[in-house]
Amino acid sequence: MTDSDNTQSRQIDEMPETPVEHPFRQFVTMYMRNYAAVAGLLVFVVIVAAALLAPVILNVDPFEMVDVPLLPPGESGHLFGTDNLGRDMLVSIIYGARVTMAVGGAAAAITLIIGLSIGAMAGYYRGWVDEVLMRITEFFQVLPPLLLAMVLVALFSPTLETVAIAIGVVSWTGVARLARAEFMRLRELDFVKAARSIGGRDRRIIWLVILPNALPPLIVNAALTVGIAILFEAALSFLGLSDPNVMSWGKLIGDNRDYLLDAPWTVTIPGVAIFLTVLAMSLIGDGLNDAFNPKLRER
Repeated sequence: MTDSDNTQSRQIDEMPETPVEHPFRQFVTMYMRNYAAVAGLLVFVVIVAAALLAPVILNVDPFEMVDVPLLPPGESGHLFGTDNLGRDMLVSIIYGARVTMAVGGAAAAITLIIGLSIGAMAGYYRGWVDEVLMRITEFFQVLPPLLLAMVLVALFSPTLETVAIAIGVVSWTGVARLARAEFMRLRELDFVKAARSIGGRDRRIIWLVILPNALPPLIVNAALTVGIAILFEAALSFLGLSDPNVMSWGKLIGDNRDYLLDAPWTVTIPGVAIFLTVLAMSLIGDGLNDAFNPKLRER
């Protein structure tokens, strides 16, 4: 080896090693760069905190008539005014967040479970399994989801559990198609072939090998699914197809729709709450998409 080669080798050895950033830290850094996504996350955290702490913040019955009906916001100590029955709108909004978020989250979870299970099996096994499952998916996809949810709730008792299940049953087709595409792409990669060659069972390969690598786009879709489920729940509550014994934002709008011109705050305030929540979930999904995108990390 020549002297120049030795010198070059020593220079390479003496070069400081570039620290490798932890993947989670990279994820957080990319997410924090999206200021709109951070704002959406803050709004979502505030709404969830208010929903969880509602009994502590306001230990009152949201159905209690506390004052004269249709008081404007700010009068008699009522920040958001009162509705058509004299109930405090602020109390109704905070307690309504509990039901809306709970039903929306449960419905989104059911959507992901059904869609991921069907999409994973269709994308992994392919062949006749894929054909059968995709025909079932297309059947549900052509049905009007809100109308089908209304029929399901009307057939059974209009409880929160029924509403959540109905929303999940009609909303899983998009998740199934996305999961199928990801599994079809990943099943042909070398690490999956290696797992199969050493005798890995299909169940283990699907859930422990392929699924962790397919999660990023599915997590982004999950954030958007929560927003869609909240809209469905609000629509069903507005139509009176929900539990009448619990308070929700859609129920508030439905109960006060006849007073839109005389007392617009009774409809606009819960409407703004729904809008902000769905917008926050959309912004969170956009931020997650940026954080999971490896191409953006190189910029």
